[in-house]
Parts: sequence; structure tokens; C-alpha cells
Amino acid sequence: MKITFMGAGSSVFAKNVLGDSMCSEALRESEIALYDIDGERLEDSFIMVNALNNNINQNRAKVSKYLGIPNRKDALRGADFVVNAIQVGRYDPCTIIDFEVPKKYGLRQTIGDSYGIGGIFRALRTIPVLADFARDMEDVCPNAWFLNYTNPMAMLSGFMQRYTGIQTVGLCHSVQGCSRGLLNNLDIDYDEPIREKIAGVNHMGWLLEIYNADGTDLYPEIRKRATAILESGITDHHDLVRYEYIRRLGYYCTESSEHNAEYNNFFIKDKHPELIERYNIPLDEYPRRCINQIERWEKDKLQYVTGDIKHRRGHEYASYIMEAMVTDVPYKIGGNVINKGLIDNLPKEACVEVACLVNKYGVQPCVQGPLPLQLAAMNMTNINVQLLTIEAAVTLKKEHIYQAAMLDPHVSSELTIDETVAMCDDLIATHGDWLPEYH
Repeated sequence: MKITFMGAGSSVFAKNVLGDSMCSEALRESEIALYDIDGERLEDSFIMVNALNNNINQNRAKVSKYLGIPNRKDALRGADFVVNAIQVGRYDPCTIIDFEVPKKYGLRQTIGDSYGIGGIFRALRTIPVLADFARDMEDVCPNAWFLNYTNPMAMLSGFMQRYTGIQTVGLCHSVQGCSRGLLNNLDIDYDEPIREKIAGVNHMGWLLEIYNADGTDLYPEIRKRATAILESGITDHHDLVRYEYIRRLGYYCTESSEHNAEYNNFFIKDKHPELIERYNIPLDEYPRRCINQIERWEKDKLQYVTGDIKHRRGHEYASYIMEAMVTDVPYKIGGNVINKGLIDNLPKEACVEVACLVNKYGVQPCVQGPLPLQLAAMNMTNINVQLLTIEAAVTLKKEHIYQAAMLDPHVSSELTIDETVAMCDDLIATHGDWLPEYH
């Protein structure tokens, strides 16, 4: 079996996914192909993965590396699974552009990698690269599963599923930890196994049901405690945005408050700066994280490349998906897939995040039924932007970029139509060759 890791220069994430794979008896003897366009980062990961293979896997895996576009097909050739973790344009220059250009127009962001104007332009520069991946895969590994971890998840996975012939599922970290993180933060005791139902769209999947092991509905106590925290006036809590979701919409969602602060028109308002403090919203959070991560990598690099490295299997879905397909032992995930009637009151073209069964037949999404109306309405404000962004990437028409930005809830709550179009033109020009030519 062959696992190809695209964007292997992301050494920490490569360690997690490939280390997990080496901890699985079904995957230990895999051929592992590492691919990146950054030679230095690729070499670091190659050394690290070989050290892992030696330390925890008795060198049972075969590890190879492939640098640059001319070697991409060879990296993919014969792959059974392709793990995607690329970041087109990286922090410098593209993330900087995503944040600094909108600031000129008075638009501030927190993360900017999944929704909002930052998510739109990250998708526009990444989709052409994924289209190239898909063409190569159709030539050299047409039956492989593409496990996408790159954001913006719904736009990229939606593009792959609708416009290529590659079997694709989008995977996010936020589903696994959602329920237990909420219960722990509210100091609610619970017993395993808890039972939960989560459905919606990536980063705004809704915790629809949550029951204790004895069948007790935990939501009444969740709503009571979350509302009490909001009414206390506390401002140094990290999750006030999602607690406001609970109070106003009735339900909690999967991704963090710093993300969700920019997914709507409620919290980041130039005319109401007091909301930033009230809800403890960390503006420019993602650039800070990038800078800190770069600094931390320089400190931690020796640990990864000196050979003294270990790993315990974690909670990332990738190795469990591969294991389930290889062994036919079923496994449940929260996956990003095309709707096709899974959630009745969302569009069939939308990429939704729902429970999926995985076995030798692949990823099989489970029908969820309709969402509560207010939750479907919240999801639709972002689905509109996702579908228009994909349309822009496929048609190369600027008008769809403008429309996606105009309909984004955060952008439209801050900027006029003319300001929105001007900002998009500025972003297109500043990105330069990182984007294809639009007309």
C-alpha cells in the first residue's frame, strides 16, 4: 500500500499523520512518498519520518521523497491514499496579503483561512493547484482516496468532489474535540461513551444532540451554564462567541470562537469596537500564530531531525480511515462531502460536514435530515460564498469573486458594494502570479 503526503514540508502535521499510520498494524509496511516544493522543509521531514520509522516501526515502511512539480507524478504514482496538507503562498507573502489589504478598507479578521475575504482568496489560489493534483492522480492513481486537510475545507473539498473524478473527503480537527471540550470548559461531569450528533458545514457544524452514557440529555445544563457565563459579564473567557450561539440559536458549533467571530455579521463591527472586548475577539490572531509557529519551528527543529523522536497514535482521522478501508473494520468519522440530500434544507451542491461510515467500500455519508431552521440559515450565509468562490475558480470570472465577497456576512456588514469590489481588485493585483488571470 502507498501513502503520498502532499505538502510534506509541514513537518509537525506529517509526523502526526504518518506517525499514526506507523502505529497501525495494517499500515506499518506502507510505502510513504513525501512531496513538497520546498527542498529544505522536505529534507527536514524526510529525516524526521525516517527517524520515526526506525524508532517506532522497526523500519518496516519504505520512505521516499519527491521535490518539485517535475517529480509530482512520480510521488503520486500508484498511491492508494493521498493526504493533502499544502498551503499555497504560505504566510509570506499570501497570508500577509489576505490580512493587510482588507485592513486598508477597514475590514479586520481573526483567522481568515476558511471563510470571509481571507478564505475566498486562499481558495482562489489553492483550487488551481488541486486541479493539477487531480489531473496527475487521474493519470497515475485514479482509484486513490484524496484526504484533504487544507483550508478552506468546504471550498476545496467541494471543488474536488464536483469538478474532478477523484474520490475525496475533507477532514477537520474540530469535530472530534467539540463535545468533550464544551463539557470540560463548563465543568459538567459526564461518563463515556457520550452520544452526540453533529451536522452542518465545516467549522460551523452544529452539536445537535449530546447525551451522557446513561441517556441523560446534557443540553439543558449546557444552555444554563453557558448563559450564566454570558450574563456574568466576564470578558476574559475564550469561548464567548459560541456561548452566544447557544443563547441565541440554541446550539453549539464545532469550531472555535475566534474562527466563528468572523463567520457572521454579529461581532466584528467598526462602529461597535466595544464588542471586541466584550466577546474577547483576537483580531489578527492567525498572523500571530504564524509568526509564533515559525519561531517555534526554529527552536524545535533539532528535535525533529536529530533522530530522537517518538510518537503515540493521536486523534487525526487519516490513519483510521486508511485502516478501515484496508481491514474492512468500520469506523465513524465526521467528513466533508457533497450534500446530495444528506441535510434536506441545504443545497445539494453544498459541501457539508456529516457523520460518515468508513469501510472497504470507502466513505459512506449518513443522512442527517433537516437542520433547525435558524442553523440552516446560518450555514447558508457561508454556503452562498463557498459556491460562488468555486464558480469563480472554475469560470475565471471576476464577477463571481465580487459576488462571493458581496454576500459574505462579515464583508457586507462593514463595506459598501463599491468598497468590496475595490478591495477584491486590490487583492487580485497584490496576489499577482499567485492567482490565475481573471476576466
